[in-house]
Amino acid sequence: MRTSCRRVFAVLLALVILCGAGAHAEGAILADGEYIPDGFSFSGGSGKVTITCPKVVVAAGKVTATLVFSSPNYPRVTVDGAEYAAGHDGDSSIFQIPAQVNADMTVVGTTTAMSAPHDVEYTIHISIGESGAMDEAADAPEAERRSEAERVALENRDRTVPGLIWRRELPLKYAREFAVDYYDGGYKLLTIGDGNRYLVVPEGGAAPEGLDGSVRVVRQPLRCVYLAATASMALFDALDALDVVRLSGTQASGWYIENAVEAMERGDMLYAGKYSEPDYELLLGEGCDLAIESTMILHTPKVQEMIEQLGIPVLIERSSYEAHPLGRTEWVKLYAALVDREAQAEAFFDEQAAVIDALKDFPNTEKKVAFFYIASDGGVVVRSARDYVAGMIELAGGRYVFDDALTGESARSSISISMEDFYAAAVDADYLIYNGSIDAPLNSVDDLLGKSGLFADFKAVRSGDVWSTDRYLYQATDIVGELIADINRMLLGETEGMRFLKRVA
Repeated sequence: MRTSCRRVFAVLLALVILCGAGAHAEGAILADGEYIPDGFSFSGGSGKVTITCPKVVVAAGKVTATLVFSSPNYPRVTVDGAEYAAGHDGDSSIFQIPAQVNADMTVVGTTTAMSAPHDVEYTIHISIGESGAMDEAADAPEAERRSEAERVALENRDRTVPGLIWRRELPLKYAREFAVDYYDGGYKLLTIGDGNRYLVVPEGGAAPEGLDGSVRVVRQPLRCVYLAATASMALFDALDALDVVRLSGTQASGWYIENAVEAMERGDMLYAGKYSEPDYELLLGEGCDLAIESTMILHTPKVQEMIEQLGIPVLIERSSYEAHPLGRTEWVKLYAALVDREAQAEAFFDEQAAVIDALKDFPNTEKKVAFFYIASDGGVVVRSARDYVAGMIELAGGRYVFDDALTGESARSSISISMEDFYAAAVDADYLIYNGSIDAPLNSVDDLLGKSGLFADFKAVRSGDVWSTDRYLYQATDIVGELIADINRMLLGETEGMRFLKRVA
């Protein structure tokens, strides 16, 4: 009877909270901020005019998209009966329209290119955060990015916990986005880069009196974690701790981690809905004691609020903010603190760090490498020059072709640039690596040429040095060192033993 009542409460509470949600698009609530779409597609028209969507702005709960028509002959568009006038920039017509995200919507463009004005109907689809990404943090609102002052705040965090005696902090080699402090009695305080703190209470222990209300309490032993952050699964697997992950935010078909797939097929791990649409009744019925989310949850603040009102602490995983590639892998130590497997984490991490240590005296080959994929709107998505992927290439002995002048100083990890800018920067690159963890992996050079005939001019295409990752890459946070080793093998022409990269012929 008690469980039944709790489930009814969960459903009612979900309705109350979600009915009061702000602006949303097909269930995805977007926090105020500016977004670069993950994907954009359109259909309709004669095919002579293309449409792109370079950005989406959310302000006061209203979603506004910028649409660019590759023709100056569109004076207006109509959306839901309302007309919007164009701005013109050279050969383009530019519109600001109210939009839906992650859903098809109809736009009617009026063209004057013919003898009389003519209406053309288009169906557009703006995608933000719909698919798994190698870097889930790339979609976090800019307003949620931390300043340097906040980084200093983490380093100078308050370690005081009422009634507990501090003993030591967890030494970290590369990670800068979390900290762990240890106290007498088996208590641990986890501090995340976003300022949130979590007190891990050992089995049989009690939360101290006078504990700051902002500190979330996580009780051991963990028996039912809801894991919606795909980047974390590999790290739990590395700790042999998948038994605590009872609920998954990804279906079995979406996992590339064999042990996770097998656990779901056995029924040991259940699908509990994606991050933006969790099954609240299942979370409550299974006794979920911790939800681990990616920064995608920042798009759905009401969902996070709902989970926390059910009494389930939410920890937002931020490993993709790490500047050093192995900083992501070092998050295994944070999860180890949750499940008391610090020794296993240390041994595992040292194995990955050894790969980097073996390359530290390796002279840079000075060979230029581009890492990218082609978005549905024809734009090219590259990694920021300050991103960990660029760091991987440098550690492996290559030079990343994109610099700050092209990718800017945005905190975003993924940057959308025009094909013209990409051509100028990468046409002479020695190697092209296609990010098949986001778009479909390349099976042939013809696949690449089908995306743009301009690739025929690229040095790497002519020399046969086009490579592709597979979809497993974005989930492989546990073996980042091995990806760096693969890039090093590629640069040296020693392809035997590669795991993440394949040459595309």
